[in-house]
Amino acid sequence: MKITIIGAGYVGLVQSVCLADFGFSVTCIEKDLNKLRELKFGRIPFYEPGLEDLFRKNLKSNRLNFTNEYSSNISQSDVIFICVGTPPKKNGESNLNFVDQVTKEISKKIKGYTVIVSKSTVPVGTSRRIEKILKRVSSTKTFDVVSNPEFLREGSALEDFTKPDKIIIGCRTTKAEKILKKIYKPLNRPYVVTSNETAEIIKYANNSFLATKITFVNEIADLCENIGAEIETVAKAMGLDGRIGSKFLHPGPGYGGSCFPKDVKSLIYQGNKNSTDLKIIKAVDRANELRIKYLFQRVKKITKNKFNNIQIGLLGISFKPNTDDVRQSPGIKLAKDLSKTKAKIKIYDPKGMENAKKELPRSIEFCSDEYEVAKNSNLLVIVTEWNQFKNLDLLKVKKIMKKPVILDLRNIYSKQITKNGFQYYSVGNN
Repeated sequence: MKITIIGAGYVGLVQSVCLADFGFSVTCIEKDLNKLRELKFGRIPFYEPGLEDLFRKNLKSNRLNFTNEYSSNISQSDVIFICVGTPPKKNGESNLNFVDQVTKEISKKIKGYTVIVSKSTVPVGTSRRIEKILKRVSSTKTFDVVSNPEFLREGSALEDFTKPDKIIIGCRTTKAEKILKKIYKPLNRPYVVTSNETAEIIKYANNSFLATKITFVNEIADLCENIGAEIETVAKAMGLDGRIGSKFLHPGPGYGGSCFPKDVKSLIYQGNKNSTDLKIIKAVDRANELRIKYLFQRVKKITKNKFNNIQIGLLGISFKPNTDDVRQSPGIKLAKDLSKTKAKIKIYDPKGMENAKKELPRSIEFCSDEYEVAKNSNLLVIVTEWNQFKNLDLLKVKKIMKKPVILDLRNIYSKQITKNGFQYYSVGNN
Protein backbone atom coordinates (compact mmCIF):
# COMPACT_ATOMS: atom_id res chain seq x y z
CA MET A 1 0.00 0.00 0.00
CA LYS A 2 1.38 3.38 -1.03
CA ILE A 3 0.56 6.33 1.21
CA THR A 4 0.96 10.02 0.49
CA ILE A 5 0.79 12.61 3.24
CA ILE A 6 0.34 16.25 2.29
CA GLY A 7 1.92 18.65 4.77
CA ALA A 8 5.01 18.12 6.93
CA GLY A 9 3.82 20.15 9.88
CA TYR A 10 3.43 18.69 13.35
CA VAL A 11 0.58 16.28 12.50
CA GLY A 12 1.78 15.40 9.01
CA LEU A 13 5.36 14.65 10.01
CA VAL A 14 4.38 12.52 13.00
CA GLN A 15 1.88 10.63 10.79
CA SER A 16 4.53 10.15 8.08
CA VAL A 17 7.22 8.88 10.43
CA CYS A 18 4.97 6.50 12.35
CA LEU A 19 3.32 4.96 9.27
CA ALA A 20 6.73 4.49 7.67
CA ASP A 21 7.82 2.76 10.86
CA PHE A 22 4.83 0.43 10.45
CA GLY A 23 6.43 -0.68 7.17
CA PHE A 24 4.41 1.37 4.68
CA SER A 25 5.93 3.25 1.77
CA VAL A 26 5.24 6.87 2.66
CA THR A 27 5.80 9.98 0.58
CA CYS A 28 5.29 13.33 2.28
CA ILE A 29 4.59 16.38 0.11
CA GLU A 30 5.85 19.68 1.51
CA LYS A 31 5.68 22.88 -0.56
CA ASP A 32 7.92 24.96 1.72
CA LEU A 33 11.31 24.52 0.03
CA ASN A 34 13.34 25.54 3.09
CA LYS A 35 11.53 23.03 5.27
CA LEU A 36 11.81 20.39 2.52
CA ARG A 37 15.58 20.90 2.32
CA GLU A 38 15.95 20.45 6.07
CA LEU A 39 13.85 17.29 6.05
CA LYS A 40 15.89 15.74 3.26
CA PHE A 41 19.03 16.44 5.29
CA GLY A 42 17.49 14.60 8.24
CA ARG A 43 16.49 17.59 10.35
CA ILE A 44 12.97 18.12 11.68
CA PRO A 45 11.57 21.67 12.01
CA PHE A 46 10.34 21.41 15.61
CA TYR A 47 11.20 19.71 18.88
CA GLU A 48 9.36 16.53 19.80
CA PRO A 49 10.97 13.94 22.12
CA GLY A 50 12.03 10.78 20.27
CA LEU A 51 10.75 11.86 16.86
CA GLU A 52 14.06 12.81 15.26
CA ASP A 53 15.66 9.40 15.85
CA LEU A 54 12.63 7.56 14.43
CA PHE A 55 12.53 10.02 11.53
CA ARG A 56 16.16 9.40 10.58
CA LYS A 57 15.76 5.65 10.90
CA ASN A 58 12.90 5.56 8.38
CA LEU A 59 14.52 8.12 6.11
CA LYS A 60 17.58 5.87 5.92
CA SER A 61 15.42 2.82 5.17
CA ASN A 62 13.84 4.65 2.19
CA ARG A 63 10.36 3.92 3.49
CA LEU A 64 10.00 7.66 4.08
CA ASN A 65 10.52 10.17 1.29
CA PHE A 66 9.87 13.90 0.83
CA THR A 67 9.03 15.94 -2.25
CA ASN A 68 7.25 19.08 -3.36
CA GLU A 69 5.76 17.41 -6.44
CA TYR A 70 2.15 16.19 -6.58
CA SER A 71 1.82 14.37 -9.91
CA SER A 72 3.33 10.87 -9.78
CA ASN A 73 2.95 10.52 -6.01
CA ILE A 74 -0.77 11.24 -6.06
CA SER A 75 -1.56 9.07 -9.08
CA GLN A 76 0.19 6.05 -7.55
CA SER A 77 -1.22 6.44 -4.03
CA ASP A 78 -3.80 4.19 -2.46
CA VAL A 79 -4.39 6.54 0.47
CA ILE A 80 -3.78 10.28 0.73
CA PHE A 81 -3.75 12.03 4.12
CA ILE A 82 -4.46 15.77 4.13
CA CYS A 83 -2.46 17.25 7.02
CA VAL A 84 -2.36 20.96 6.24
CA GLY A 85 -2.98 23.89 8.56
CA THR A 86 -6.43 25.33 9.25
CA PRO A 87 -5.50 28.62 10.97
CA PRO A 88 -8.25 30.62 12.65
CA LYS A 89 -9.70 33.78 11.18
CA LYS A 90 -10.39 36.73 13.47
CA ASN A 91 -14.00 35.59 13.98
CA GLY A 92 -12.90 32.09 15.01
CA GLU A 93 -13.80 30.45 11.72
CA SER A 94 -11.28 27.89 10.45
CA ASN A 95 -9.49 28.97 7.29
CA LEU A 96 -9.82 26.09 4.82
CA ASN A 97 -7.83 27.65 1.99
CA PHE A 98 -5.00 25.11 2.29
CA VAL A 99 -7.47 22.22 2.38
CA ASP A 100 -9.16 23.54 -0.76
CA GLN A 101 -5.84 24.02 -2.56
CA VAL A 102 -4.54 20.50 -1.94
CA THR A 103 -7.93 18.96 -2.74
CA LYS A 104 -7.88 20.66 -6.16
CA GLU A 105 -4.38 19.28 -6.75
CA ILE A 106 -5.51 15.80 -5.71
CA SER A 107 -8.56 15.94 -7.97
CA LYS A 108 -6.38 16.52 -11.05
CA LYS A 109 -3.99 13.65 -10.33
CA ILE A 110 -5.87 10.66 -8.85
CA LYS A 111 -6.45 7.74 -11.24
CA GLY A 112 -7.78 4.54 -9.69
CA TYR A 113 -9.81 4.18 -6.50
CA THR A 114 -8.25 6.38 -3.81
CA VAL A 115 -9.06 7.06 -0.17
CA ILE A 116 -8.60 10.72 0.77
CA VAL A 117 -8.28 11.14 4.52
CA SER A 118 -8.87 14.46 6.26
CA LYS A 119 -6.43 14.44 9.17
CA SER A 120 -6.44 18.20 9.78
CA THR A 121 -8.76 19.60 12.42
CA VAL A 122 -11.64 20.87 10.30
CA PRO A 123 -15.20 22.06 10.97
CA VAL A 124 -18.25 19.93 10.33
CA GLY A 125 -19.04 19.76 6.64
CA THR A 126 -15.44 19.73 5.41
CA SER A 127 -15.66 16.14 4.13
CA ARG A 128 -18.59 17.13 1.94
CA ARG A 129 -16.64 20.20 0.84
CA ILE A 130 -13.72 17.97 -0.21
CA GLU A 131 -16.09 15.56 -2.00
CA LYS A 132 -17.67 18.43 -3.91
CA ILE A 133 -14.29 19.68 -5.17
CA LEU A 134 -13.22 16.17 -6.12
CA LYS A 135 -16.44 15.45 -8.01
CA ARG A 136 -16.22 18.74 -9.87
CA VAL A 137 -12.89 17.75 -11.44
CA SER A 138 -12.87 13.96 -11.06
CA SER A 139 -16.49 13.02 -11.74
CA THR A 140 -15.51 9.79 -13.49
CA LYS A 141 -13.02 8.64 -10.86
CA THR A 142 -13.78 6.64 -7.75
CA PHE A 143 -12.76 7.78 -4.29
CA ASP A 144 -13.86 7.90 -0.68
CA VAL A 145 -13.33 10.76 1.75
CA VAL A 146 -12.64 9.80 5.36
CA SER A 147 -12.49 11.98 8.47
CA ASN A 148 -9.77 10.66 10.80
CA PRO A 149 -9.01 13.33 13.44
CA GLU A 150 -5.74 13.22 15.37
CA PHE A 151 -5.36 13.45 19.15
CA LEU A 152 -1.64 14.12 19.52
CA ARG A 153 -0.31 15.99 22.52
CA GLU A 154 2.79 18.01 21.83
CA GLY A 155 5.61 16.50 23.85
CA SER A 156 3.94 13.05 23.84
CA ALA A 157 3.20 12.57 20.14
CA LEU A 158 4.85 9.18 19.65
CA GLU A 159 3.12 7.67 22.66
CA ASP A 160 -0.21 9.16 21.60
CA PHE A 161 0.15 7.82 18.06
CA THR A 162 1.21 4.31 19.07
CA LYS A 163 -1.07 4.01 22.11
CA PRO A 164 -4.16 6.08 21.34
CA ASP A 165 -7.26 5.94 23.51
CA LYS A 166 -9.32 5.51 20.36
CA ILE A 167 -9.15 5.69 16.57
CA ILE A 168 -11.93 7.70 14.94
CA ILE A 169 -12.98 6.70 11.42
CA GLY A 170 -15.69 8.81 9.84
CA CYS A 171 -16.61 7.33 6.47
CA ARG A 172 -19.46 6.44 4.11
CA THR A 173 -18.35 3.00 2.85
CA THR A 174 -17.14 -0.27 4.39
CA LYS A 175 -14.38 -0.34 1.76
CA ALA A 176 -12.80 2.84 3.12
CA GLU A 177 -13.30 1.62 6.69
CA LYS A 178 -11.41 -1.62 5.97
CA ILE A 179 -8.51 0.27 4.39
CA LEU A 180 -8.13 2.60 7.39
CA LYS A 181 -8.30 -0.36 9.77
CA LYS A 182 -5.59 -2.10 7.76
CA ILE A 183 -3.34 0.96 8.13
CA TYR A 184 -3.89 1.17 11.88
CA LYS A 185 -3.87 -2.60 12.53
CA PRO A 186 -0.47 -2.53 14.33
CA LEU A 187 -1.99 -0.29 17.02
CA ASN A 188 -4.61 -2.82 18.17
CA ARG A 189 -6.75 -0.08 19.74
CA PRO A 190 -10.53 0.50 19.90
CA TYR A 191 -12.25 2.04 16.88
CA VAL A 192 -15.15 4.44 16.73
CA VAL A 193 -16.62 4.11 13.25
CA THR A 194 -19.19 6.75 12.45
CA SER A 195 -20.30 9.30 9.87
CA ASN A 196 -17.89 11.92 8.55
CA GLU A 197 -19.84 14.71 10.23
CA THR A 198 -19.80 13.02 13.64
CA ALA A 199 -16.07 12.33 13.36
CA GLU A 200 -15.42 15.97 12.50
CA ILE A 201 -17.12 17.29 15.61
CA ILE A 202 -15.58 14.71 17.97
CA LYS A 203 -12.19 16.47 17.90
CA TYR A 204 -13.75 19.84 18.78
CA ALA A 205 -15.89 18.36 21.54
CA ASN A 206 -12.89 16.49 22.92
CA ASN A 207 -10.55 19.49 23.06
CA SER A 208 -13.20 21.93 24.25
CA PHE A 209 -14.11 19.64 27.14
CA LEU A 210 -10.46 19.38 28.20
CA ALA A 211 -10.16 23.16 27.95
CA THR A 212 -13.24 23.40 30.16
CA LYS A 213 -11.64 21.18 32.83
CA ILE A 214 -8.52 23.38 32.84
CA THR A 215 -10.57 26.56 33.09
CA PHE A 216 -12.82 25.13 35.78
CA VAL A 217 -9.97 24.08 38.07
CA ASN A 218 -8.33 27.50 37.59
CA GLU A 219 -11.48 29.24 38.79
CA ILE A 220 -11.75 26.89 41.78
CA ALA A 221 -8.08 27.66 42.49
CA ASP A 222 -8.88 31.38 42.58
CA LEU A 223 -11.67 30.70 45.07
CA CYS A 224 -9.34 28.54 47.19
CA GLU A 225 -6.87 31.43 47.40
CA ASN A 226 -9.58 33.74 48.72
CA ILE A 227 -11.05 31.36 51.30
CA GLY A 228 -7.86 29.73 52.58
CA ALA A 229 -8.34 26.28 51.00
CA GLU A 230 -5.76 24.17 49.13
CA ILE A 231 -6.43 23.50 45.46
CA GLU A 232 -4.17 20.43 45.25
CA THR A 233 -6.31 18.59 47.79
CA VAL A 234 -9.51 19.74 46.12
CA ALA A 235 -8.26 18.60 42.69
CA LYS A 236 -7.02 15.29 44.07
CA ALA A 237 -10.39 14.55 45.65
CA MET A 238 -12.20 15.49 42.44
CA GLY A 239 -9.87 13.30 40.38
CA LEU A 240 -10.56 10.26 42.54
CA ASP A 241 -14.17 10.45 41.42
CA GLY A 242 -14.38 8.03 38.50
CA ARG A 243 -16.91 10.25 36.79
CA ILE A 244 -14.39 13.11 36.64
CA GLY A 245 -10.85 11.71 36.49
CA SER A 246 -7.61 13.41 37.50
CA LYS A 247 -6.28 14.51 34.11
CA PHE A 248 -6.39 18.21 33.23
CA LEU A 249 -7.21 19.19 36.81
CA HIS A 250 -3.94 21.03 37.39
CA PRO A 251 -4.24 24.76 38.13
CA GLY A 252 -1.99 27.11 36.24
CA PRO A 253 -1.80 30.08 33.89
CA GLY A 254 -4.42 28.77 31.47
CA TYR A 255 -4.36 26.70 28.29
CA GLY A 256 -2.37 27.60 25.19
CA GLY A 257 -0.74 25.99 22.18
CA SER A 258 -1.91 25.48 18.63
CA CYS A 259 -5.02 23.41 19.37
CA PHE A 260 -7.14 24.34 22.39
CA PRO A 261 -7.48 28.11 21.75
CA LYS A 262 -8.16 27.59 18.03
CA ASP A 263 -10.55 24.66 18.49
CA VAL A 264 -12.58 26.37 21.22
CA LYS A 265 -13.07 29.46 19.07
CA SER A 266 -13.90 27.36 16.02
CA LEU A 267 -16.54 25.41 17.95
CA ILE A 268 -18.11 28.69 19.10
CA TYR A 269 -18.18 29.89 15.49
CA GLN A 270 -19.76 26.63 14.32
CA GLY A 271 -22.39 26.92 17.05
CA ASN A 272 -23.27 30.49 16.06
CA LYS A 273 -23.40 29.51 12.40
CA ASN A 274 -25.78 26.65 13.19
CA SER A 275 -28.13 28.51 15.57
CA THR A 276 -26.63 26.96 18.72
CA ASP A 277 -25.53 29.22 21.56
CA LEU A 278 -22.66 27.35 23.22
CA LYS A 279 -22.76 29.29 26.47
CA ILE A 280 -20.33 27.09 28.42
CA ILE A 281 -17.70 27.08 25.69
CA LYS A 282 -18.00 30.85 25.28
CA ALA A 283 -17.46 31.27 29.02
CA VAL A 284 -14.39 29.00 28.86
CA ASP A 285 -12.92 31.04 26.04
CA ARG A 286 -13.47 34.35 27.87
CA ALA A 287 -12.19 33.02 31.21
CA ASN A 288 -8.99 31.77 29.59
CA GLU A 289 -8.48 35.09 27.81
CA LEU A 290 -8.71 36.85 31.17
CA ARG A 291 -6.46 34.39 32.98
CA ILE A 292 -3.16 36.16 32.29
CA LYS A 293 -4.65 39.52 33.23
CA TYR A 294 -5.52 38.05 36.63
CA LEU A 295 -2.02 36.63 37.07
CA PHE A 296 -0.48 39.93 36.00
CA GLN A 297 -2.48 41.55 38.80
CA ARG A 298 -0.94 39.03 41.20
CA VAL A 299 2.53 40.09 40.06
CA LYS A 300 1.56 43.72 40.64
CA LYS A 301 0.35 42.82 44.13
CA ILE A 302 3.53 40.90 44.99
CA THR A 303 5.72 43.77 43.78
CA LYS A 304 3.41 46.34 45.39
CA ASN A 305 2.97 47.76 41.89
CA LYS A 306 6.53 49.05 41.94
CA PHE A 307 8.32 48.03 38.75
CA ASN A 308 11.03 50.70 38.67
CA ASN A 309 14.52 49.28 39.07
CA ILE A 310 13.36 45.70 39.63
CA GLN A 311 14.10 42.54 37.67
CA ILE A 312 11.58 39.75 37.01
CA GLY A 313 12.71 36.36 35.77
CA LEU A 314 10.45 33.94 33.88
CA LEU A 315 11.27 30.24 33.86
CA GLY A 316 9.60 28.66 30.83
CA ILE A 317 8.04 30.26 27.78
CA SER A 318 6.72 27.27 25.76
CA PHE A 319 3.04 26.60 26.40
CA LYS A 320 3.90 23.23 27.98
CA PRO A 321 7.06 21.19 28.68
CA ASN A 322 8.75 18.97 26.06
CA THR A 323 7.90 21.25 23.15
CA ASP A 324 9.31 24.40 21.56
CA ASP A 325 5.81 25.61 20.63
CA VAL A 326 5.03 29.09 21.98
CA ARG A 327 1.79 29.66 20.05
CA GLN A 328 -0.84 31.16 22.36
CA SER A 329 1.52 30.44 25.24
CA PRO A 330 0.52 31.94 28.61
CA GLY A 331 4.21 32.70 29.09
CA ILE A 332 4.33 34.80 25.93
CA LYS A 333 1.24 36.72 27.02
CA LEU A 334 2.61 37.35 30.52
CA ALA A 335 6.00 38.39 29.16
CA LYS A 336 4.37 40.89 26.80
CA ASP A 337 2.34 42.41 29.65
CA LEU A 338 5.39 42.63 31.92
CA SER A 339 7.49 44.16 29.14
CA LYS A 340 5.14 47.16 29.16
CA THR A 341 6.19 47.97 32.72
CA LYS A 342 9.51 49.51 33.74
CA ALA A 343 10.82 46.21 35.10
CA LYS A 344 13.70 44.35 33.47
CA ILE A 345 12.46 40.99 32.15
CA LYS A 346 14.69 37.93 31.75
CA ILE A 347 13.61 34.56 30.32
CA TYR A 348 14.93 31.02 29.98
CA ASP A 349 13.27 27.99 28.37
CA PRO A 350 15.04 24.72 27.46
CA LYS A 351 13.57 24.56 23.94
CA GLY A 352 11.32 27.53 23.21
CA MET A 353 13.81 30.41 23.14
CA GLU A 354 14.21 30.82 19.37
CA ASN A 355 10.47 30.81 18.73
CA ALA A 356 9.91 33.19 21.65
CA LYS A 357 12.41 35.69 20.25
CA LYS A 358 10.18 36.05 17.18
CA GLU A 359 7.19 36.94 19.38
CA LEU A 360 8.63 39.15 22.12
CA PRO A 361 10.08 42.69 22.20
CA ARG A 362 13.84 43.15 22.08
CA SER A 363 13.84 44.72 25.53
CA ILE A 364 13.50 41.22 27.03
CA GLU A 365 16.76 39.45 27.84
CA PHE A 366 17.09 35.77 26.94
CA CYS A 367 19.38 33.80 29.24
CA SER A 368 21.50 30.66 28.95
CA ASP A 369 20.02 28.84 31.94
CA GLU A 370 17.66 29.16 34.90
CA TYR A 371 20.32 30.52 37.24
CA GLU A 372 21.20 33.37 34.92
CA VAL A 373 17.50 34.29 35.03
CA ALA A 374 17.45 34.15 38.83
CA LYS A 375 20.60 36.25 39.25
CA ASN A 376 19.70 39.68 40.72
CA SER A 377 15.96 39.06 40.23
CA ASN A 378 13.44 40.49 42.65
CA LEU A 379 10.84 37.94 41.56
CA LEU A 380 11.16 34.54 39.90
CA VAL A 381 8.03 33.31 38.07
CA ILE A 382 7.77 29.61 37.17
CA VAL A 383 5.62 29.56 34.03
CA THR A 384 6.25 26.12 32.43
CA GLU A 385 6.80 22.93 34.43
CA TRP A 386 9.96 21.64 32.73
CA ASN A 387 11.55 18.87 34.81
CA GLN A 388 14.77 20.81 35.34
CA PHE A 389 12.81 23.57 37.06
CA LYS A 390 11.48 21.03 39.56
CA ASN A 391 14.98 20.42 40.90
CA LEU A 392 16.43 23.87 41.30
CA ASP A 393 19.36 24.32 43.67
CA LEU A 394 17.32 26.48 46.03
CA LEU A 395 20.28 27.50 48.15
CA LYS A 396 22.02 28.79 45.03
CA VAL A 397 18.86 30.50 43.80
CA LYS A 398 18.37 32.26 47.12
CA LYS A 399 21.99 33.38 47.17
CA ILE A 400 21.95 34.92 43.68
CA MET A 401 18.48 36.52 43.77
CA LYS A 402 18.21 40.12 44.89
CA LYS A 403 15.07 39.14 46.80
CA PRO A 404 14.16 35.45 47.25
CA VAL A 405 10.56 35.67 46.01
CA ILE A 406 8.96 32.96 43.85
CA LEU A 407 5.59 32.96 42.09
CA ASP A 408 4.98 29.33 41.11
CA LEU A 409 2.27 29.23 38.43
CA ARG A 410 2.52 25.43 38.14
CA ASN A 411 2.64 24.50 41.83
CA ILE A 412 5.76 22.39 41.37
CA TYR A 413 7.03 23.44 44.79
CA SER A 414 5.22 23.93 48.09
CA LYS A 415 5.18 26.20 51.11
CA GLN A 416 8.01 24.07 52.48
CA ILE A 417 10.49 26.24 50.58
CA THR A 418 9.68 29.11 52.92
CA LYS A 419 11.91 27.24 55.35
CA ASN A 420 14.74 28.00 52.93
CA GLY A 421 14.03 31.68 53.34
CA PHE A 422 11.84 32.19 50.27
CA GLN A 423 8.71 34.24 50.01
CA TYR A 424 6.53 31.77 48.09
CA TYR A 425 3.31 32.24 46.14
CA SER A 426 1.46 29.53 44.20
CA VAL A 427 -1.89 29.04 42.43
CA GLY A 428 -4.91 28.12 44.52
CA ASN A 429 -3.24 28.26 47.92
CA ASN A 430 -3.43 31.02 50.50
